[in-house]
Amino acid sequence: MLVSALLTSVGINLGICILFFTLYSILRKQPGNIHVYAPRLIAEGKSVLSDHFNIESLLPSAGWVQRAWQPSEEDLLSTSGLDAVVLIRVFIFSLRVFSFAGIIGIFILLPVNYSGSQLSIDFSDLPNESVDIFSISNVDNGSKRLWIHFCAVYVFTGVVCFLLYYEYKHISSKRITYFYASKPQPHQFTLLVSGIPSSAGKSFNDSVESFFTEFHPITYLSHIMVRRTNKIRNLIRDGNRLYKRLVNLKSKDPAHKKYTRDGFLGLFGRKVDLVDHHEKKLEDLEDNVRMEQLSVSLTGEELPAAFVSFKSRYGAAVALHIQQSTNPTEWVMEQAPEPHDVYWPFFSASFMQRWVFKLVVFVACFILTLLFLIPVVFVQGLTNLQQLETYMPFLKGILTITFVSEIITGYLPSLILQLFLKVVPPIMKILSSMQGHISNSRILMSACKKVLWFTIWNIFFANVLSGSALSQFSIILDPKTIPEKLAVAVPAQASFFIAYVVTSGWSGISSELFRMIPLICDFIRRHCSCSSDDEFVVPSIPYHSEIAKILFFGLLGITYFFLAPLILPFLLVYYCLGYIIYRNQFLNVYEPKFETGGKFWPIVHTSTIFSLILMHILAVGLFALKELPLASSLCIPLPIVTLLFNDYCRKRFLPIFAAYPAECLIKKDREDQNDAAMTEFLDKLVTAYLDPSLLPMQNSSDVEGYHSPLLHSRDV
Repeated sequence: MLVSALLTSVGINLGICILFFTLYSILRKQPGNIHVYAPRLIAEGKSVLSDHFNIESLLPSAGWVQRAWQPSEEDLLSTSGLDAVVLIRVFIFSLRVFSFAGIIGIFILLPVNYSGSQLSIDFSDLPNESVDIFSISNVDNGSKRLWIHFCAVYVFTGVVCFLLYYEYKHISSKRITYFYASKPQPHQFTLLVSGIPSSAGKSFNDSVESFFTEFHPITYLSHIMVRRTNKIRNLIRDGNRLYKRLVNLKSKDPAHKKYTRDGFLGLFGRKVDLVDHHEKKLEDLEDNVRMEQLSVSLTGEELPAAFVSFKSRYGAAVALHIQQSTNPTEWVMEQAPEPHDVYWPFFSASFMQRWVFKLVVFVACFILTLLFLIPVVFVQGLTNLQQLETYMPFLKGILTITFVSEIITGYLPSLILQLFLKVVPPIMKILSSMQGHISNSRILMSACKKVLWFTIWNIFFANVLSGSALSQFSIILDPKTIPEKLAVAVPAQASFFIAYVVTSGWSGISSELFRMIPLICDFIRRHCSCSSDDEFVVPSIPYHSEIAKILFFGLLGITYFFLAPLILPFLLVYYCLGYIIYRNQFLNVYEPKFETGGKFWPIVHTSTIFSLILMHILAVGLFALKELPLASSLCIPLPIVTLLFNDYCRKRFLPIFAAYPAECLIKKDREDQNDAAMTEFLDKLVTAYLDPSLLPMQNSSDVEGYHSPLLHSRDV
């Protein structure tokens, strides 16, 4: 990629960012857009609609930046939870890492690269030179200056490991502090028990009662059996759809009645009033739901799973970490999620179905990876004008236009990949939900890992392999040559990834602030739909896609730190924007739907370690390629030391994220002994994990209550 093409891409994306920021600062002040830019404030009663016109509302301003900057970490923790703090800490960690890397890379490594003579440079025509002149590719083979890069790799590794340790320690302490400050939560006292053995003449309910009464007589409190309720959930889903349809019909002009036929597909039979017809169907459906609920409660099929609650956190922890039976496949314990976080469809699948689903998910991920190679190969074709002219000769005349060629090579490839990547997080979330996770939070954590590794393979490695001589499979057949071949391929794609950071990073983070899709949907709802203005849902942040994106940019920064340090200032701009924007979104837009207690951080740690090791492998191969064998050999201990550091961190901090220590549990239990509200909490704990589809429902067929859901679940 030429320097001019990169500058064109930077200019386009900088213009998009400024446009989005300007529009946001204006549109957020308009009363009609409050559901888009401040839904959380509306839900909390901190913001109200106002029709008062003010000329200042039409002028852009940056006051929101100051308001987003002001809240402390403790304020964010109290309002959005520890998961939100972890996301912000990822930005802080990245800013620290790449600020240090930027100082070394921009002021030391980049001048060294630029002053090399490996590539022929025409300084009088710099815009038409390749971006590679700023990379290590321009340093002469065997040059003593390469030892500067060697030292930078060692120093950078030490700094990253130090910051990783500090962040792991900080978030671990935050997790413990957050636990001490929290009120008693049902999931702290409850376990999900699966693999309940069947006994002749004994129901699963009786087996659970007798087992825990016998073996946990002091700490056992109660249990709730899990029943097969997929039929009721389907009825409720159909009822909600029918209710929404009825609401829209009743909200229209009653003078214009609509009719349908009560026969097949509304084409045959007698004519009936559509509203009356839907009301009758809704009443029949609600009666069916009640009958099914009664049937399931009395004689419904019990699944070999139950939520078992204990009188203390320590009692639940003891049961969790002790094997309950001589057969380890029976009485299997796992920590229960929060009641509202339970993914109930999981329990409707049998063990065999879940096993088959896991196999299907693996195959689906593999197929998706192969299919994604199509846009990757196409994108790499766009970055090479000569190759593009060969395959599409009819474009030869157009490609001679400088500005067009710069857009095609500098901006279009990253934009195409970004558009294709939009569909990946939803697909990975669906696939993760099929794997048998018992909570929505675990589904998101699983989806986050899938999205991250999918992105690393398809955006990083696939682009590197398809964009170089490594398109053949010789790298797999001869693993010993992996470092050397990657050292050839990765620097060659530096310009593409710089453009990718600008396009996907800058424009992507500014579009998160502008919220174009929600803005359009809200406009259509208000002007083209009869729904009530009070109808809106406070969104929750998609951790699985956002964390994966941030970590992928971190991988690019660490990998290209010494190869192409020109990427570092663009990354710093992305992380600065992300830090402010996501603080603003947590305060105004997103509401937490669940709390994992910071369990996303181990994913961050593992990804960073992987990025460091990848950098070390590249260093080994590149110094060998640059005819500096001693430096290549001296880089070999780096991945070993990094893995040892990772192993220490896993043993030192990871157990805290897996479960709270006995010291914390016992201290918290002793505090609760003096709390008068504990008795009331334990009474509610008995029914906390009752399947929502079995809860009493509220008749909502009355048009006056159309803003309420069809089936209203009370909190227990």
